Amino acid sequence: MALMPKRVKHRKSQRGRIKGNASRGHRVVFGDFGLQTVQGGWISAATIEAGRIAAQQYLRTEGRLYIRVFPHKSVTSIPLETRMGKGKGEPDFWAAVVKPGTVLYEIGGVSEEAARMCFTRLAHKMPVRVRFLRRRPL
Repeated sequence: MALMPKRVKHRKSQRGRIKGNASRGHRVVFGDFGLQTVQGGWISAATIEAGRIAAQQYLRTEGRLYIRVFPHKSVTSIPLETRMGKGKGEPDFWAAVVKPGTVLYEIGGVSEEAARMCFTRLAHKMPVRVRFLRRRPL
């Protein structure tokens, strides 16, 4: 089951713009290694779930995976071959808005090469460019 909010104030949201770099959620906090976006965009709930499944299948029982993004934005679409002027479409899917620098996933409790292999598998599924990130000492 894909992620989505339990309830929202408004069903339909405007597109908006992604300006600047991430000022929050741009450091590895929970795990030892992270997957960070290099460019901004929308990541659908299905893509987040596909990444989670791929990581869990690779990690099996060792290590812990943390998902740092949540799809709060509803993306609407109108049916194909519909004429103009019948209003905004119905919500089609939910997406997480990410700025450049946002950490998407974190892994703890595994070696660096295992984390790199796992994140390489995840990077192929992501619609934005990503990079490997190591936790900084305090």
